[in-house]
Amino acid sequence: MLRFPRGLITALLLPGVVSAAGEGGEAIVFVADSRSLSGVAAWFTNLYNESPFYFTLLTVFIVPTMGLILGKLTGSVMARSGIDLKSRVLAEH
Repeated sequence: MLRFPRGLITALLLPGVVSAAGEGGEAIVFVADSRSLSGVAAWFTNLYNESPFYFTLLTVFIVPTMGLILGKLTGSVMARSGIDLKSRVLAEH
């Protein structure tokens, strides 16, 4: 017998339950509050509010780029401190 996890069944059935509200239901809109922000944070928040598609594209570009930059920086700091990341020799005996 094939068994599915409860979370999977819930995730598959949830859209049907939500749409059961009928025609009278209103769409939920998520909005970020940018009144107290300035500079890049305000721009990024306004981009989220105005264009979710461009916000997604920018986020998909920024996250791997920051991961690459931080990874290279960490590798550089570890190499300068004497930790050799390129060697596979074990230090323990």
